[in-house]
Amino acid sequence: MSNTNRSSTTTRLSRRAALTAGAGAFSVGLAGCTSGAGSTAAADGPVVTASFFSFYDFARVVADGTPIRVENLVPTGLHGHGWQPNASITREIIESDAFLHVGEGFQPWADRAIQTMDDDGVDTALINAREGVELLDLAASLDSEEEGVGEQQGKDPHFWLDPQRAKRAIDNITEGLVDLLPDAEATLRENAERYKSETIDDIDASYQAIFDAADRDVVQLAAHNAFQYIGARYDVAMRPIVTNLAASGEVAPEDMRQAQAVIAENDIRYVANGVFESRRPAKQLIEETQAEAYFPVTPYAGVREGWVEQNWGYAEIAYNINMPTFEVVLGNKPPAEAGPDGWADQWRNFE
Repeated sequence: MSNTNRSSTTTRLSRRAALTAGAGAFSVGLAGCTSGAGSTAAADGPVVTASFFSFYDFARVVADGTPIRVENLVPTGLHGHGWQPNASITREIIESDAFLHVGEGFQPWADRAIQTMDDDGVDTALINAREGVELLDLAASLDSEEEGVGEQQGKDPHFWLDPQRAKRAIDNITEGLVDLLPDAEATLRENAERYKSETIDDIDASYQAIFDAADRDVVQLAAHNAFQYIGARYDVAMRPIVTNLAASGEVAPEDMRQAQAVIAENDIRYVANGVFESRRPAKQLIEETQAEAYFPVTPYAGVREGWVEQNWGYAEIAYNINMPTFEVVLGNKPPAEAGPDGWADQWRNFE
C-alpha cells in the first residue's frame, strides 16, 4: 500500500466501494468490542485511525493545528494488547486515510486487518510506529512459551516505555503524517520536535531522577511483563509476577514464591499493580507477605474514563500514575507525599 496523501473524493469513494463489495471478507477473524475511546477535533481533513493509545496520543500531538483527525480505536477501559474488536473496527480502518499500528505480531487483530486490506487492494496508508526501533530481548523472567513479536521473534515489544525509544515512534508517526498531508509538513515537524525536546525529554529526566534517588534497585510488580524497558533505561530490576506479555494468565506457584522472596529480601512494603489487570495477584501478595499495599502502574496501553475526561495522554499518565508509584515502591517517598493531593487515598489498593 502506498503512503501518499489520499484524501481525495475519488479515493474515499473507492474505499467505501471496497467496503460494500467485501464486507464479509473484512470481518474474518474479528470479534469482540466496539470503539469510541477518543478522537481529535479536526474536521474535513485526513483521518488517521490508531490501534494503540500511546501512538494515538503521539499522533494527536504531532497533528495539532492541522486538518488531520486522529481517532483511537481501543475503547476506554480496555488494555490495548489483548483486545479483540469486531468487524466495525475494520470498517473504520478502511474508511480512514491512514492506519497507525504497532508493527507485526503485537496486536493480531491489526495484523489480520492489514492482511485483509492488502489482499483486497484497499489503499489506506500504513504508519508503523515501531519501524526501525531496536527492541530488547525478552526478559529472563518471561514465560518460556512466549515467542516475542512478529518479524522480531524473541523480542519485547513494549519499547514505548523508554522515552528515548518513544521518540523514534514519534519520528515514524511524523513521517507518516507528512506523507498524508504534505501541505502541513512544517507544522507537523515543528510539533514533533517540540514534543520530543520539551515533553519526552522532560519525562526521561524525571524518571531518571526518581531512580537515581532510590536506595533500592528492584521493583516488585503484581503485573504483567511490560516494564523491562523502564528497567533497562534506568538500571533497575523489574520483577513481574505475571510472566507473559499479554496481561493475562494465571500466576504460577513458583512465580508467587519468587515474588515473596524478592519482597522479603528487599524489605519491600509496597508493590505496583497494573491498572487494567487483575487485582488478585496483588491481593495475594498483600495477604502472604510483609507488603502493605499496591499502587498503580500502566504501560500506557489504555485509558480510564476519568483520564479521558481530563484529556490525559502519555505525559499526564507518566506524571500522575507511574512516577508517583515508582517513588512509593522504591521507598523514596511515603504514599501520602508521592502524588497530587488525594493520590494515595484514591490509588491505595485500588479496584
